[in-house]
Amino acid sequence: MNTPANESPSILVVDDEAVVLMALRATLERQNYQVVAVSSPLKALAILAERDFAVIISDQRMPEMLGLDFLIESRRLRPNASRILITAVLALPTIVDAINKGEIFRFVAKPWLREELLATVRNAIQRHDLITHNEVLQARTQQLNAQLITANSELEQKVRDLEQERLKLDAANAGLSERYEHSLELCRRILTAYDPILGGQAKALVEIAAKMAETGHFTPVERHALSSAAWLCDLGLIGVSRELLRSFRMNPAHLTERERATLHNHPVYSQTLAALVDARTDVGEAIRAHHENYDGTGYPDGIAGNKIPWVARCLAVAAAFVESAESKQATLDTILRQAGTHYDPEAVRLFLKVTHLVRLPRQVREILLDELEPGMVLATGIYSPHGLLLIGEGQALGPGTIAKIRTHNQSTPISQRLLVYM
Repeated sequence: MNTPANESPSILVVDDEAVVLMALRATLERQNYQVVAVSSPLKALAILAERDFAVIISDQRMPEMLGLDFLIESRRLRPNASRILITAVLALPTIVDAINKGEIFRFVAKPWLREELLATVRNAIQRHDLITHNEVLQARTQQLNAQLITANSELEQKVRDLEQERLKLDAANAGLSERYEHSLELCRRILTAYDPILGGQAKALVEIAAKMAETGHFTPVERHALSSAAWLCDLGLIGVSRELLRSFRMNPAHLTERERATLHNHPVYSQTLAALVDARTDVGEAIRAHHENYDGTGYPDGIAGNKIPWVARCLAVAAAFVESAESKQATLDTILRQAGTHYDPEAVRLFLKVTHLVRLPRQVREILLDELEPGMVLATGIYSPHGLLLIGEGQALGPGTIAKIRTHNQSTPISQRLLVYM
């Protein structure tokens, strides 16, 4: 054990000569060591059985036992104590052998010199402190190793448990996803059972929305909202009579105000019903706003421009296409004509880009406003809604020109298609 800072080291001195014993004791106590001095090696062994000492000093020639034998026995009782032998006649080979075997730490020749003795004792105390300190460190290391082994074992078990939980969660998520897909399909089948035309329109709308979602123009949240809203946006129409739906398709101009109001409220009904399948707010908002017009003349809330969610603006174009009773070309012409009024021009451009319904000349491609890059060359001129030429055909775009186009679009939306040479 280490000697506490406020406690002096303890030393056991054994010598059968009273004068020598007293001299050793007095010399060591002057250095503030705690000294126990005994004349009998047998008594000293009894004391060692009861308490520990940092240093054991013994004379060699004693009647009860030779000093070397005493020190060998004391090593069995107190192996960490530093043992010093004082002798005048012991042969050098014997002392060297005793030191090499660890029986004694040092020997002091008689008559001993005070400074030599004290230096030997100090070294002996340092050795004892080093050994005991190392033992404490080893014990602590073993304890920490045991704790580390236990902690690693517990950690491995926790990792296994977490992996099991992850697998369960993955399975649960897969099940939820599968049930969600089944719920969406069930809604489409309900629409189909109520009105086959509605079911067919929902299927076409979902396909177009999927193509739109594959582009880089939506965040992950918006992609989900677009996909789900495409499935659920017309669910509220099951609350509209079949006769009214038939009248709307065949002769919409002859609807009464009450009938028109019923149809205009179907996005609200759809939002309410869709929440039973997907309660996310962005899905409901996209469903509610998918019949809003870009100029604010739509329904049910009459919001305009960027106040209409981007997902709803894109869905509005796709819905207009699949719900139209006119031919594809006539429907496309109407959508292009109403870009900037009924529809967000950027949403129209995205719709045309993903559906490939319009055949472009060779080496020309259609892009969105935010896809404009320096170096592109316009395949058609860009005009204001009043017919004013902003940028002519064949002009190469630079950063400044692109910035002006986007600034102009914010104040006065550019409704035409953007075509550039490849």
